[in-house]
Amino acid sequence: MQEIVATINGYIWSEALIYLCLGAGLFFSIITRFAQVRHFKEMIRLLLSNKESEQGISSFQALAVSLSGRVGTGNIAGVAAAIGFGGPSAVFWMWVVAFFGAATAYIESALGQIYKEEDEGQYRGGPAYYIEKAMGQRWYAWIFAIATIVAVGALLPGVQSNSIGNAAELAFGGGSTIDFFGDSVSTTKLVAAIVVVSVLGFIIFGGVKRIAHFTQIVVPFMALGYILMALGVIAFHITDLPDVFALIMKDIFTPMAGFGAAIGWGVKRGVYSNEAGQGTGPHAAAAAEVDHPAQQGLVQAFSVYVDTLFVCSATAFMILITQQYYVENVVSAVSGGVASTDVIINSPAFTQMALESVVGASGEIFVAVALFFFAFTTLLAYYYIAETNVAYIRRTFKFPGELTILKLVLIGSVFYGTIRSADLAWALGDIGVGLMAWLNIFGILILFFMGSPAVKALRDYERQKDAGVKKYSFDPKALGIKNADFWE
Repeated sequence: MQEIVATINGYIWSEALIYLCLGAGLFFSIITRFAQVRHFKEMIRLLLSNKESEQGISSFQALAVSLSGRVGTGNIAGVAAAIGFGGPSAVFWMWVVAFFGAATAYIESALGQIYKEEDEGQYRGGPAYYIEKAMGQRWYAWIFAIATIVAVGALLPGVQSNSIGNAAELAFGGGSTIDFFGDSVSTTKLVAAIVVVSVLGFIIFGGVKRIAHFTQIVVPFMALGYILMALGVIAFHITDLPDVFALIMKDIFTPMAGFGAAIGWGVKRGVYSNEAGQGTGPHAAAAAEVDHPAQQGLVQAFSVYVDTLFVCSATAFMILITQQYYVENVVSAVSGGVASTDVIINSPAFTQMALESVVGASGEIFVAVALFFFAFTTLLAYYYIAETNVAYIRRTFKFPGELTILKLVLIGSVFYGTIRSADLAWALGDIGVGLMAWLNIFGILILFFMGSPAVKALRDYERQKDAGVKKYSFDPKALGIKNADFWE
């Protein structure tokens, strides 16, 4: 199974996808005249908007739901993997993919808003919706919807919950082991699995409003607390900070930075973490109540900065400044090798060791708690994305109890992922991310050449902003944008 998954990953995460992610980000940055820089102040202003309705959530809530998907185990275990496999210079390429990816995030999220629709009292939208409405290719939209349901409903949840189980075991010890369907499972992981699925079930059975209200409270505090802890570690080693920057920049263009090392792992984990171009962000963006689609596009561009430039960088600096990626008995879980090991790269171990070196054993507990909230909120975002794509398919093909089945499959995946090893969970997650990225990036590039609705929306917003309007409006017909039924 491991060999089969690794072979599939080799095809999906080839050099072509890495070129595509970086190239699309650069292309959209140029086309939007680097909107991610020009409108930075406007992004902050829009974040403070608290407009909410019965059908839609506020811009900040949509940002929180989106960030709950972006800020997850990739920010802790994923960054450790990028450094472990690609070296310190992988961090630079994570920054690059985040900077350019912010433009991609604007495009896909603005499209999500333009082509959203009202479904059973709430706003729905995402790549499947804009591919069908703007491109007119329902078959392509169905492929994306099905791939997304499989990815975020079955494959990716195991990655998030697996890190919760590993972190809990590192922080609190494995305890005794019990036989669970033929496998030996530590009681710590089993208890963690039961706690996670119980709380998760309570929230996802409460609908999108409950998810939004939970994430808008938890996400800002968890991200801020984690960054403050990282700043404390950096301050403890402040004299080493210039050396860390030098270490990151050392191999960014050398042969060591080839596609199998720094660039490859930096882009792969960068896309995994910030999700720019992956097609997950537009789902939350479409649920927002805004006056103009470009507004939520800009807010989602800002979320990429928060994810990678702040949270991922915090993890990277903690690991590098404490030199905790120079450890013995490290094994590559992705390689499929079986070995007795103390540290697995695809785990939060490096991050926990970095904190432990400064604050003692409580550092491991802090990372375990932080990872629980990071991963848990990501699971909520995954459910919402999967639900949205089930709702898309349900427009033309209905069957009874589809959402209940989805919830049970996701909960089962979470439980299984918590108690299993990291290697297969991460490899399956990579397949899910890669498939979504291929389908979505090709989709938004095609839509640009078919009329560039997201760019037209940005220019319209800029015109109104320059004119000093007090209330923004959006008229798709006047801009030559077809099938934007909601706004018409």
